[in-house]
Amino acid sequence: MSFKSTLLALVALIGLNTTVMAGDYKHSTPAVQGYDVVSYQTGKRPIRGNGNYLAVHDGATYLFSSKANQETFEANPGKFVPAYNGYCAFGVSVGKKFVGDPEVWRVVDGRLYLNLDAGIQDSWLKDVPGRIATADSKWQKIKNKSPASL
Repeated sequence: MSFKSTLLALVALIGLNTTVMAGDYKHSTPAVQGYDVVSYQTGKRPIRGNGNYLAVHDGATYLFSSKANQETFEANPGKFVPAYNGYCAFGVSVGKKFVGDPEVWRVVDGRLYLNLDAGIQDSWLKDVPGRIATADSKWQKIKNKSPASL
């Protein structure tokens, strides 16, 4: 990639992140702290994305580790977007928004769920179906609220 192409990609990434982060509380942005969301479902471990491959979906900027992963995401973003826009699944189940740790995760029925940390995930794992059902119903009430207001 040429210097000019790299510079343009970096400027675009900074511009997108600045726009999304300016008061938008619906997403944990950049999405999944820059991890490649396709890698959660296609690999053994999540991989960090980079500024060469990115996509914006529903106001959040997603980074990818490869052009192939970017194209896979763009073909079906709903399959890869994390539950609750990347906020902690346990937190949402108790009506809160905590930023999910991209290294504390599970894919359940084809959907990516993040948790705040390993201790919180241990609590979430005790009743995954129940926590998901509760979080799904609470998400509708809190998704457009700021984390500080909850």
